[in-house]
Amino acid sequence: MKSIIIPLLVSLALMVYGCNPSHTHSREEAHTHADGHDHDHDHDHDHDHDHEEAEAHQHTDEIAFTRAQAEAAGLQTETVAPGTFRQVIKTSGHVQASQGDEATIAATANGILTFARSSVAEGISVRQGEAIASISAQKLPDGDPAVKARIAYETTEKEFHRAEELVKDQIISAREFEQARMQYETARTAWEAQASSHSGRGIAVSSPIGGFIKSLLVKQGAYVSVGEPIAVVSQNRKLQLRAEVPENQYKYIRTVNGANFKMAYDNTVYKLSDLNGRLLSSGKAADGNSFYIPVTFEFDNIGDILPGGYAEIYLLSSPQENVISVPVSAITKEQGLHFVYLQLSEEEFKKQEVTTGHSDGDRIRIISGLKPGDRVVTRGVYQVKLAATSSVIPEGHSHSH
Repeated sequence: MKSIIIPLLVSLALMVYGCNPSHTHSREEAHTHADGHDHDHDHDHDHDHDHEEAEAHQHTDEIAFTRAQAEAAGLQTETVAPGTFRQVIKTSGHVQASQGDEATIAATANGILTFARSSVAEGISVRQGEAIASISAQKLPDGDPAVKARIAYETTEKEFHRAEELVKDQIISAREFEQARMQYETARTAWEAQASSHSGRGIAVSSPIGGFIKSLLVKQGAYVSVGEPIAVVSQNRKLQLRAEVPENQYKYIRTVNGANFKMAYDNTVYKLSDLNGRLLSSGKAADGNSFYIPVTFEFDNIGDILPGGYAEIYLLSSPQENVISVPVSAITKEQGLHFVYLQLSEEEFKKQEVTTGHSDGDRIRIISGLKPGDRVVTRGVYQVKLAATSSVIPEGHSHSH
């Protein structure tokens, strides 16, 4: 009997335990909540997070710049392509007037100088033959030279006509007559020279050429003597560019045949090739005082270049082929590094670091950072740079929401 009851009890216990799965589930739940999360869910989350980081990293350097912004900024680009680039010697110098384009106005009498205009100043234009000043000696002890010349002329004229009658009657000798005629001719020449320029204000002093007053050498009311310089007038049709080259660049001077330059008061880069420029001379020795070698060019004045002004000069020598260069306007500088902005698509740009070489004032050589086919922003660079601060997609940002 006992052998029958025990197997029955074991069978009932197994049946009860198998019908209640709560124990097994609790252990699974305990295992799940002890770890703090579901392992399958965590795997999916890690996959999504890695995808977002990769996508964000891909878009980190991209700059959004719309078509409307580009039109407003006047955006222009240039496709990078190897080309010819001239070797450059960067130096300084100045612009001066060419020989023969200037004339000095000198005093034609002794006296007090009065300018013809109330506001005569350097830079005003004058016409050929225009009176710029008058000289009067009316209030000086020696008197007005024009009046004295007129009196001398009238006196010698009477003496000459009298001598003409006397020589006919042989009252005076032929020698005395010739002397009277010489005195008359001399006085007449002196008077005629001043009569044409004499007025109530004195003797007028005129400009021998048309142009502009480059410099005034005397002040209003000053006393001047005959032949003393009063002013310098320049026609300013031709100008000279004089570059001062350091001695350590002497061996490259013989290959120089052109130049670009920029005036200190203007950011415009002038090319001698556009101004009918030509090389006049290259110094063969340094000045003992400055230790610089002069290189001089002549070019047509276009009207807005100031003679005497300081210039930043880029001397151009031997050409180099297959060189990548971009306009100077394409370069920005930050913390000692140089950058350009590339156009990746119509509304997508990228900031690119580059290594630069010499500049000829207009273009700058790129040693590394660009390759043929890149589209570089050459105008509107500043606007793209401003857009970069707000349109760069932050790292870790996801495009899917």
